[in-house]
Amino acid sequence: MPVKKVAVSGASGFIGRHVLAELARHPVEIIAATQDAAQLANTATNVQVVELDLANPQSGDYERLHRPDVLIHLAWAGLPNYKSLHHFETELPRQYLFLKGLVEAGLPALLVAGTCFEYGMQSGALSEDLIPLPHTPYGYAKDALRRQLEFLRKNHPFYLTWARLFYMYGEGQPKSALFSQLKAAVARNEPVFNMSGGEQLRDFLPVIDVASILVKLAFRHKDTGVVNVCSGIPISVRNLVEGWLKDNGWTIKLNLGHYDYPDYEPMVFWGDNNKLKKILGNTNESTDFIKD
Repeated sequence: MPVKKVAVSGASGFIGRHVLAELARHPVEIIAATQDAAQLANTATNVQVVELDLANPQSGDYERLHRPDVLIHLAWAGLPNYKSLHHFETELPRQYLFLKGLVEAGLPALLVAGTCFEYGMQSGALSEDLIPLPHTPYGYAKDALRRQLEFLRKNHPFYLTWARLFYMYGEGQPKSALFSQLKAAVARNEPVFNMSGGEQLRDFLPVIDVASILVKLAFRHKDTGVVNVCSGIPISVRNLVEGWLKDNGWTIKLNLGHYDYPDYEPMVFWGDNNKLKKILGNTNESTDFIKD
């Protein structure tokens, strides 16, 4: 069944705005759900903005979303504090009740943004067939939501795609993100930029590529299950930052080793994107941004 109507929750967030921009390139009806419609005041005129409060889900939320063919669900509160108990004490039950209500009202397909934090402290190339071993409240809550939705499908069948996001960067990123902090330091004409040693290996994609992938997955309108959204190529944080400096002509010096490495993620991990390449390879659109 072709997708004609797509709703996006968390539409005013970093990823959400890029997803809306990508959807605008396609002949579909777009519904943007946000807690504050004013944040999307400058959105394209072909986007219908709907105010929804996930903390207080209502029985008519599916109707308020104009009964979409698929929901791209990006909303999640409490970030970037990955260690906060809020994620499973408050956010998890809210999220499940909201999504359950939509499914029970007739939502046929759901794409949810998962996280590489579901893998926990496992190192190396992480594939979807690994057993999740979350090490943080955030990773635990995301994995628990996925499991809840899989149980829900047994009673109320719907297509589920769990898009396990790795790292990303780009315009509109929160101020706490590495790229945003670097850009702000450059704008302040600071002589040095404080960071960790930068030797940790991670998996990064530009957010515009992440948005494109999410839209392609949503348009499949199939039961995809878990799929890593990643480049499949490990890169050190130091090399990544040095690449940003070169690409933008920034001359700020890096003060490596100023901060300790995070204790909630392994030093070396990246995503295995073979499943993603196989899926996108079966579409008619370019997959050039997915590296071999």
